[in-house]
Amino acid sequence: MSLTGWSVVGVVAVLVVSLPHWLPRVVVALRVRIFTWVNGEEGVAAPGPEVPVEEFRQVYGHPSANGRSRGAALSDLFWYWLSPGAEVHQEHLEPGPRYEDVARTTRRILAGLSRPQWTELVAASTRRVLDELDDRPGGSRVRKVRLRDLMMPIWAEVYHEVVFRERCPRHVRDLITGNADDVVNSLKCTSLRHMDRRDRLTAHLRDRVANDPPPVPLPATLTEREQAYYLQGTFFNTAVVQMSEAMAHLLLAVATHRPVREHLLAHPEDTDYLERVIDETLLHFPLFGVAHRITTGEIARAGRTPVPPGSVLLFHYPEYQRSGAVDHRRFDPDRWRSPDTRPTTFIPFGVTANRPCPARGFAVLTMRVVAQEVLRRYRPESTAEHTRSLPSRGPCLLVPRAGANARGLRARLALLRLGDLWAGIPRSLVQLALGTYMVWDARRLGLCRNHFASTGGAEPSVVGGR
Repeated sequence: MSLTGWSVVGVVAVLVVSLPHWLPRVVVALRVRIFTWVNGEEGVAAPGPEVPVEEFRQVYGHPSANGRSRGAALSDLFWYWLSPGAEVHQEHLEPGPRYEDVARTTRRILAGLSRPQWTELVAASTRRVLDELDDRPGGSRVRKVRLRDLMMPIWAEVYHEVVFRERCPRHVRDLITGNADDVVNSLKCTSLRHMDRRDRLTAHLRDRVANDPPPVPLPATLTEREQAYYLQGTFFNTAVVQMSEAMAHLLLAVATHRPVREHLLAHPEDTDYLERVIDETLLHFPLFGVAHRITTGEIARAGRTPVPPGSVLLFHYPEYQRSGAVDHRRFDPDRWRSPDTRPTTFIPFGVTANRPCPARGFAVLTMRVVAQEVLRRYRPESTAEHTRSLPSRGPCLLVPRAGANARGLRARLALLRLGDLWAGIPRSLVQLALGTYMVWDARRLGLCRNHFASTGGAEPSVVGGR
């Protein structure tokens, strides 16, 4: 072979070997361009040129930044991903009596348990799910798991018991996890929607609402079918998905930062340190990416052009939180020790003045309980890439702390890293293809647009989602 031929072979070899390091990022950038092109240039970024960091909270908390779905092309996409019943999802309802009724019911359901009861419930559910893992063949060996998949049955059990005040039967847990998994996979564009999986949970909830409703009365402004959609969207979509994602991030952060892991394993009583690890995890990997709000009135600002009515504000949580953290690339739980080093732009559960997360009062408590139960049994180890979107679902090795045979662990971690790197190539291409299709399909169906066109903006909803 000529020198030129060998040069071409060398270039091709370098490109192939380097694919995992650049192709997924290129595809992500291309997906962003496609999403922007399909949805239009309607968004006002915050933080951004028009809404700088120092005005983020002021604008986010302004009374006129209260429109949720009507008037934004992005809403069609979010309603598509959250179907069926996105039109009565608490996060997507427009402000008014119906939203107040739904939000009040959510608070009542969540407030039905004291903090000790939350602790006991979450610990018991975690132990049951981990017992199932240990009961599988080879229970004393090192196991490879996907952390989000491991966490999802825990939160399915927890929120079923929170809503219905009774243990979750296994077949119902499977319905909830099947529904939640389908929602989050479509949100991450790793899979298309499978409405049959979601409809099975809807059918179960409609039967419960009609024949054996929860102890806390459901919103009176909703029909029975809409009440089922409310439970499905608020508790068995959002709550289960968000808490599973939060725990996957937390455990993967522990698994990939050896000093953090060793401290937690050596000092299980140091709950202050664990809570600092949770805060640091939520700083680096916020559960919300971009929250959009539509302005219903003008937002005046001193020395700046007012934000006009009808603007679509895009509040970028990761960018805002990074802006107030010194050396934000470093994972450092100790930054939370002192008010002088604590980040000033930390809003893991939103802003109080604009639909904060209903679980903000006990989310950290329950995450701590699950983490403690996992760390009592296992030493988590991982070499997987850790990103906010976590499309890999968090590959991790769980090393049993009692009687474990951890021979070959280094080799397994090296293989895990290699497999995770190369899995990103086909996955990113799948995300590009499926994401592009779902953006197009959502615009074609126009679930949000058609809902408001058919109701004229009135509160009573027309149930859609297909």
